[in-house]
Amino acid sequence: MFSLTVAKPAPQVRRPSGHMEQHSTGRWYFAANGHAVYCYGPVMTLPQANGDLQKVATFCRDGKTVVPLKD
Repeated sequence: MFSLTVAKPAPQVRRPSGHMEQHSTGRWYFAANGHAVYCYGPVMTLPQANGDLQKVATFCRDGKTVVPLKD
């Protein structure tokens, strides 16, 4: 008599909605506060309240969505 082993598919891991996916690529940036930050998203230019424009890195490893960059 033959016996077949049937593998069950692994259950999907549910992640909280705010959890950032693991990225394999990113870059180091020099933040306006003088610290180095590693970010995965694009660099964007956002308007400030006084009308100036500020370059920011997005989706950084420390959990911050937007980090102002030093010019």
